[in-house]
Amino acid sequence: MSDVAAMGGAPKCFLLSLALPPALAGSWLDEFLRGLRRASQKFACQLAGGDTTRWAQVLISITVLGEVTRGLEILRTGARPRDLIFTSGRLGEAELGLRLIRDSHARRDFKNRLFKKHLYPEPRIALGRWLATNRVATAMMDISDGLSSDLPRLCAAGGVGARINAARIPTARANTVPIQLKSDLLGLALHGGEDYELLFTVSPRALKRIPRSFGGIPITAIGEITESRSLLLVGSDGREQLFPNHGWDPFRRRR
Repeated sequence: MSDVAAMGGAPKCFLLSLALPPALAGSWLDEFLRGLRRASQKFACQLAGGDTTRWAQVLISITVLGEVTRGLEILRTGARPRDLIFTSGRLGEAELGLRLIRDSHARRDFKNRLFKKHLYPEPRIALGRWLATNRVATAMMDISDGLSSDLPRLCAAGGVGARINAARIPTARANTVPIQLKSDLLGLALHGGEDYELLFTVSPRALKRIPRSFGGIPITAIGEITESRSLLLVGSDGREQLFPNHGWDPFRRRR
């Protein structure tokens, strides 16, 4: 997604490019297409074309095309100093689900909320459209690479900074998390990817119009946009530190 990508629209159709080995052209392909059809029907987003070919490995590329009403689009560039920063949902749950799936000792309960958050992420389309239609968000993007990677992108697009209250970041509920992972809930919320929750800013004059939840999804104010371009994380003790950036970046050199 580019810095000028618009939020607040609705999906209309998608393109599918699929490459796979012949051995998977039977039941595996049927199951894949069955799941894709369910998602297509749920979001009223129809297959409009694409390409299929033979390859030694499975390669899947899906491009979704959508529409947004002219004048109601919300860009990343609109955040201004004193705007409040909000997120939807609870952050880090998709990463927790992935860790549980990879844990050979964990019980494979695919009805578990954390499993479902990773395997069946739901884009917050209805909330995004509500924010756009009611003109309450000044900037918006989704959190796909982790808050610590995506917040700097939103701030860079608007030429602003941010001050985030760590205690306000909505983490996974402790009673849903295995004991060995409870000590890192904040780290997972900051750096875990694929939550697909919304990150958006709201002018102080529009704060009263923001509900505490939308369709059962909590909405939480986590900080404020600042004029300085620095990004700060304020701990529970009131101490400030530079906002860490350890979310997903495919081009970051790994040690």
